[in-house]
Amino acid sequence: MEPRSVAMPASQAQASQKMTNSNSGSRGIGAVLKSYFYWTYARGSFHYDVMVTLILAFIFITPHLWNFGDRPSPVPSQEHPMLVTGDGGHGVIITVQASDANVPAGASDAAVKRALRHAIEPVTGDDVFIERWETVRDANGNLAWKVWAHK
Repeated sequence: MEPRSVAMPASQAQASQKMTNSNSGSRGIGAVLKSYFYWTYARGSFHYDVMVTLILAFIFITPHLWNFGDRPSPVPSQEHPMLVTGDGGHGVIITVQASDANVPAGASDAAVKRALRHAIEPVTGDDVFIERWETVRDANGNLAWKVWAHK
């Protein structure tokens, strides 16, 4: 048997339509939030687009609002450029201006080595071994340190 459609009087059809509309429109905020949480909306629907927009806004806006304190550590700048050349083996020869090395006059070898290592650290990193050093004059006649180092 085929199902037959039964014609309803116009007043009953209007009342039925009003009940359907009022039930779909009376969803509470809790039900909407629950459906957002469980992601129950179909792709391409208005609510799906709202959820995707909120997620993208969270991803792109929150890094600017929250201060994570991730700033680079300040590196003391050198007044003069350093000259770095290879020594023919596995090490390097670094020429540092004396004004950038801050080596006190009459300092011990350990103090000189520590000051030179601190001066060349921005170029070589902190894992470097200083083999030897000597004072030289650069092309302008300024006092400089020539440092032989390797990793």
